[in-house]
Amino acid sequence: MKALIIVDVQNDFLPGGALAVEKGDEILHVVNRLQDSGYFDLIIATQDWHPKDHGSFASNHPGKKPFEKTTLSGLEQILWPDHCVQTSKGAEFSKLLDVKNIEAIFRKGMDKNIDSYSGFFDNGKLKDTGLAAYLKGRNIDEVFVVGLAGDYCVYYTSVDAVDSGFKTTLIEDATRSIDDTSFKRAVKELKEKSGKVIKSSSILN
Repeated sequence: MKALIIVDVQNDFLPGGALAVEKGDEILHVVNRLQDSGYFDLIIATQDWHPKDHGSFASNHPGKKPFEKTTLSGLEQILWPDHCVQTSKGAEFSKLLDVKNIEAIFRKGMDKNIDSYSGFFDNGKLKDTGLAAYLKGRNIDEVFVVGLAGDYCVYYTSVDAVDSGFKTTLIEDATRSIDDTSFKRAVKELKEKSGKVIKSSSILN
């Protein structure tokens, strides 16, 4: 059984958003086509959902600027612009994302004391979102990951999917990254962990 995991296709990660991924909007038509392909038994989405006082926001660290580094809950932390604040427009899914087939939404990043890139766990693996158990409860053994951003939340979700026992594939043209070099490194590491990377054409054609 196959599941499509759509990672963080939210306004703040799209052009014009607070933490925009360049050309992030270009994946929307691919993601929607994948959803309508009939290839997947289950479609779920993740959603960054931060409180205003989240520790990953540079604005909550006097004297610090976005993209500087600090420590949060004992882990190195990149400080981000405020983004995906709970109930804000920036936290909403893009209106261009077809949501009719999304069966469940897993929110992450709600604990102000630790960041959460992966849809499965926070960055310190202190808390489990319940995603793995949900997928296993639906007899899913294979997942395909798409969304934003390829070198952060998509990558960490993919790696945790592998580690949780799922056959895992990242669909390369249905994601965009903050930095191409770090995405290439992420792809290499995912393949080394037995993950696969494909183009959507291998499913849609």
